[in-house]
Amino acid sequence: MHNTPNSLLLRIGICGRTNTGKSSLLNMITGQNTSITSAIPGTTTDIVTKRMELSPIGPVVFLDTAGIDDLSQLGKERVRRTMKKLGSIDIALILLEGNVWTEFEDALVVHCRQYRIPMVLVVNKGDLCTPSSSFLAQCKEISSHLLCCSTKGRDREGFMSEFKHTLIALCPDEFLHSPPLLGDLIPSQQEYPLVVCIVPIDLGAPKGRLILPQVQAIRDALDYNASVVVVKESNYVHFLSTLKCLPDLVICDSQIVGFMIQHTPKEIMCTTFSILFSRFKGDIKQLAIGAGTLTTLKAKDSVLIAEACTHHPSSDDIGRVKIPHWITTFCDPDIAITHCAGSDYPEALSHYQLIIHCGGCTLNRREMLWRMEQAKQAGVPITNYGMAISVLHEVAERTLSPFPHALSAYKQAQEESCP
Repeated sequence: MHNTPNSLLLRIGICGRTNTGKSSLLNMITGQNTSITSAIPGTTTDIVTKRMELSPIGPVVFLDTAGIDDLSQLGKERVRRTMKKLGSIDIALILLEGNVWTEFEDALVVHCRQYRIPMVLVVNKGDLCTPSSSFLAQCKEISSHLLCCSTKGRDREGFMSEFKHTLIALCPDEFLHSPPLLGDLIPSQQEYPLVVCIVPIDLGAPKGRLILPQVQAIRDALDYNASVVVVKESNYVHFLSTLKCLPDLVICDSQIVGFMIQHTPKEIMCTTFSILFSRFKGDIKQLAIGAGTLTTLKAKDSVLIAEACTHHPSSDDIGRVKIPHWITTFCDPDIAITHCAGSDYPEALSHYQLIIHCGGCTLNRREMLWRMEQAKQAGVPITNYGMAISVLHEVAERTLSPFPHALSAYKQAQEESCP
């Protein structure tokens, strides 16, 4: 549980007005004093996260958020951060008390519906005020998933049983039945399939280990009974020459995609780790459409390069150095390029002509889809590092060929973008 990346955990957000018992609910669920509780409004200021093993789903992470009705000067910033963080959750627990429903609950419901976040309404403090039948009926019109509890009560077992049953009903399929990262690309009739991963060891490679997308790809290939060979690009050509049978799939780090295409026979299926993640974490078709608009960029256009993680950029950083160089060389030297990292994904996107996002290995699928939805609502095409680099090296049709519907969308976007 402790070693599973946050991006692979089911994320459950606990949200509502101040003093509805959000922190008390988290403490009751975890059976620990995870969050500080108090009758003083605004006790929870920053988002508190807590991992927990929740059978049968497995490891999950709870997010205890600040009250959304805190209208103080600092409170408004807390509310803004809370609403922004809600874009990354998979299930929302909206806490209510008594028979009270306000404009703040309305705002939460609108947000959850906009981003298709399943909602569980939890009517708390039943020991202090019994909810009326008319109020419960009103809640059920908003969400059929309704729980009643008292965090001061002692019936934790009864609540947890009902709570788990509700989560299982709402849990996205990928958490109960994980989708393949690359397994469906490996021919099922092949007795001994072979996957080759080309991994450059440069300044951006972490010392003593591989990066998460490479590790996950290797594990997924093994789960589908494939043999996996990991080589540096300097050994790739020689390795191919020693094989009696060609590999079934070759995957490379995006920055050496030109090299891979140049030295890989056309009959071998090949792609990049980042393109694999465009399907695993997001909507590959939407990202392919965004890639198809890349060649239309012109002078004075603005491009946002978004990274999910924060790290100290090196002298040959892929997002800060290499991609900007390739864009200004391939498209126009006067293109304005802006960067953002971590959770600092801009709320205002409409002035950009294109967003190029990293593979999103540190994001969960919902947060990546949420970022893509924000771009869509702003009318801005979005693609990811792997697709953009393939376009800039003029090999996108080859690297997208394992995904026919994405390749078709890419070609159509290119045709529509041409004057």
